[in-house]
Amino acid sequence: MDKKTIIKTLEKIALYMELQGENPFKVSAFRKAAQVLELDDRSLSEMDNILSLKGIGAATGAVIEELTNVGESSLLMELQETVPSGLLPMLKIPGLGGKKIAKLYKELHIDSIDSLKLACEEGKVQSLPGFAKKTEEKILLEIVNLQAKPERTAVWQIEPIVELIEYKLSSISLIDKFSVAGSFRRVKEASKDIDFIIATSSPQEVREELLKVLPVKKIIAAGDTKVSVTLDVEVEIDVDFRLVEISQYASALNHFTGSKDHNIKMRQIAKEQGKKISEYGVELPDGSVEHFDSEEDFYAYFDLPFIPPTVREDGSEFSKLDQLPLLVNHTDIHGDFHMHSTWSDGAHSIEEMVEACRAKGYSHMVITDHSNYLKVANGLSKERLLNQIEIIRELNVKYTDIEILAGTEMDILPDGSLDFEDDVLEQLDFVIASIHSSFSQPQEKIMERLLNALKNPYVHMIAHPTGRIIEQRNGYNPDVPTLIEWAKEYGKILELNANPYRLDLNTEYLKLAQEIDVPIAINTDAHHIDQLKYMDIGVRYAQKAWLRKDNIVNTWSFEKFKEYIQK
Repeated sequence: MDKKTIIKTLEKIALYMELQGENPFKVSAFRKAAQVLELDDRSLSEMDNILSLKGIGAATGAVIEELTNVGESSLLMELQETVPSGLLPMLKIPGLGGKKIAKLYKELHIDSIDSLKLACEEGKVQSLPGFAKKTEEKILLEIVNLQAKPERTAVWQIEPIVELIEYKLSSISLIDKFSVAGSFRRVKEASKDIDFIIATSSPQEVREELLKVLPVKKIIAAGDTKVSVTLDVEVEIDVDFRLVEISQYASALNHFTGSKDHNIKMRQIAKEQGKKISEYGVELPDGSVEHFDSEEDFYAYFDLPFIPPTVREDGSEFSKLDQLPLLVNHTDIHGDFHMHSTWSDGAHSIEEMVEACRAKGYSHMVITDHSNYLKVANGLSKERLLNQIEIIRELNVKYTDIEILAGTEMDILPDGSLDFEDDVLEQLDFVIASIHSSFSQPQEKIMERLLNALKNPYVHMIAHPTGRIIEQRNGYNPDVPTLIEWAKEYGKILELNANPYRLDLNTEYLKLAQEIDVPIAINTDAHHIDQLKYMDIGVRYAQKAWLRKDNIVNTWSFEKFKEYIQK
């Protein structure tokens, strides 16, 4: 159990109570307890007696104790059973919070988005105190926008679904091998559906197990070699499972990974050699079928190097085969330079983050908690930051196998100034500058803010440079080509933020940065040790942009990295 989970549980209980119309003081007690823990720099393991903290009462303390001992909260489970399940999705409607939803439920018995839509259409909502006609019209408009199903689902929405499926498949003993395929395996930013390849000698039994263990909302097809379902998960999405023999697995995985253009080019190459590629193998002129143990063997059969799924796109990859050995790989990564601890809005202590990075074999890392301006993330004041620097220096003495650098993710303020003065910045090893506010400013003002940060001699990197969230928001609209030119001029690093929500910069701009030798840092922006795994998707996304390992600062030795940032 970690502190972040306890905080989220307390906040969930407060929300469910609010939806239930519970006493506001009771709701406030749980929110206050969550805030007390959020503002405490220590991790759970560093707290002697969490129940003695000011702001933790009997009711909240009982929940914390149960979470610590049992791993779950009976109060939360009870609330989840009693609060109508349709109320929670209503929170996705902009302008509706827990109090308003509770009022709609109590006064008009509205218990779902559909019933809210009907009530708005009938003019019932505007009759409630606090709900004017304009409010009703706005709610109706937001519902229409919300219910318009997008053609594609973002990679960050698909990722947890893929993890769930992988967990369920690993429990089926009759499955010999499995892998996600399709556009998700190629690290496309959004996909229409999910594809999985399963190798088994018992397809019928596996088919039955699949339908049993997965949260299936609708069965689209359930044949001997293909199972298609719609899953009942937070984001409704279709999943296709292809069931093949183990000998056919490598060919099927390659075929259903795609892309279409890549497969067409491979079929042309095979045709020139008098062969024919199918999804189950390579058919030879004598009618026999060649099978492969791996995709590496499949490509080698055609005298080709292994082509990573990430670059199998429009066919142009076949003209750049000589560049494949230069691409960054996960094994090239020596450090992660953007992560958060309990000092701001992270789930784990600095030392826990260090241990997690050591477990990954990193030679160096940077702790970069938020700066003072970002109050919502418990940003560090000047005094707290200076204290943190001392603690990091002490940890560096303790650990001899990893270099721990003191850093900050400092806000570039709306007026263009920086959140810390130079006398503070000069004491840090690594300074990240980021925009988290005033996204709607004109592009000229956004660029003025970024330029001011780039000009500062103590700033090393601009993080998530566009502020986008894939398929959800475009960010703050900087002139990125100009930003890249400025980064070159002032010798700064630009980030590829590996969090699947962001993948920022995108491939187009990563290519542009590499063309003029602007160094890129692939960082996880981890707020939990589990999020350090995002380095994998970040590296694979970098491959999509054909980024060379020598242009990625995470691949440099500590000595080279230190020399660069101290220039």
